[in-house]
Amino acid sequence: MADVDAGVEARAGGAPPAAKLTLLTLTAMVVGSMVGAGVFSLPRRFAQETGVAGALIAWAVAGVGMLMLAFVFQTLAVRRPDLDAGVYAYAKAGFGEYLGFFSAFGYWASACVGNVTYWVLIMSTIGAIAPALGDGDTALAIVLSSVGLWAFFLLIRRGVKEAAAINRIVTVAKLVPILVFVILTLFYFEPSVFADNFGGADYAGSLFDQVRGTMLATVFVFLGVEGASVYSRHAKRREDVGRATVLGFLSVFAIFASVTIVSYGILPMSEIAELRQPSMAGVLEAAVGTWGQVFVSVGLIISVLGAYLAWTLMAAEVLFVAAKDKDMPRFLGRSSGDDVPVPALLMTTSLSQVVLVVTAFSDDAFNFALDLTSALSLIPFLLAAGFALKIALRPRQEGAVGRSTRRELVVAAVATLYTAFLLYAAGLKFVLVSFILYAPATFLFVKARREQDRRLFSPGEAVLCAVSVAGAAVGVVALALGWIEL
Repeated sequence: MADVDAGVEARAGGAPPAAKLTLLTLTAMVVGSMVGAGVFSLPRRFAQETGVAGALIAWAVAGVGMLMLAFVFQTLAVRRPDLDAGVYAYAKAGFGEYLGFFSAFGYWASACVGNVTYWVLIMSTIGAIAPALGDGDTALAIVLSSVGLWAFFLLIRRGVKEAAAINRIVTVAKLVPILVFVILTLFYFEPSVFADNFGGADYAGSLFDQVRGTMLATVFVFLGVEGASVYSRHAKRREDVGRATVLGFLSVFAIFASVTIVSYGILPMSEIAELRQPSMAGVLEAAVGTWGQVFVSVGLIISVLGAYLAWTLMAAEVLFVAAKDKDMPRFLGRSSGDDVPVPALLMTTSLSQVVLVVTAFSDDAFNFALDLTSALSLIPFLLAAGFALKIALRPRQEGAVGRSTRRELVVAAVATLYTAFLLYAAGLKFVLVSFILYAPATFLFVKARREQDRRLFSPGEAVLCAVSVAGAAVGVVALALGWIEL
């Protein structure tokens, strides 16, 4: 997760940019959207689950699956050029208003929870020199993070017209330490250490379990692959949206896989698994000394603060657009004189605050927030892939432009199967916790329907509502009885 300059500029105190976005700009948006806090945590997250062999397989699976998902967004941008709001619009067009609402809410909620990972990571980073902050989950860390949350709310509330320029700076700030990390670790790479880490450790389990354990981490770092589609209406040429998505994905995939694999040549995986987050700083410190940790940590804090600003605006934008489309209550479609969607921004900050407090009850605050972010995003991604599959099977019925091809059908089918597998990999715990968030959100859907004097639910929507409520009830009971733990 990270920043999307065009969206920031549009909602941060001015009209949407008049100039159309080029292929290069759209590609930069995709790269900026995906390169965020997650990459700095990859060494420890992978070492806790798998060795080199499992990591290579995991990146191969994630690479193929996410590439297919990138191709899905490429296809949908061309086949349905009338849909300009990205993931949310695809779910609504393909599966109706209620699932479209769930997609909008899930995408918004994943951004809010993802923002919590930024504060946990910042506090954990500072915690290396201020032990009272621990791993970002102590009482002091949560208080300071809360202050940061609401300070940014007040900042954005006033209108941040310079946000786009700020985010261009932080995009460089986060790419430089990552690239320096990869180059330096290659110089200090030890083949014997790498070989010892190849098969994994005894605690890692079977190879399948190792690969499965990394899946949510790969989803988290690839969030933002849809960045170009979200702002597709600003593209100079419609086909550039899909090209930018694929080019951006391939660039970022190479960076993420490199960060993970080269770390296995610096330290034994058991030691990497015990590093504090951001673990990339710890790996570089082991290679070059203390300055390496400081270098990565400073770059991380600068980039994460900028990313937090952008994704807060992005999350508020999702609610704002949904309200304008009458899929959310009217009050969320209001904006200030500075064109800031204040009610949507307030809801965004409030949900982040709630999740931040919940992390205090988690054994591993960062990984909990990371996994929940990924799990919440899976429903929107699954619905987008499913919509692409419907278009491939019956294009006329779905209002698509052009003709379907066998390649399009294969891509959509693989993307759908991949996202369904990710839900399985997430495990029952995160599916149930997601339901706990999804079910109460139905009140927003009901309020929007009442404002329009419409029937609350169709028969199919009533069934979906009952399923979500039942899932939430099971989740609450499971947490209360200790069947699942945060």
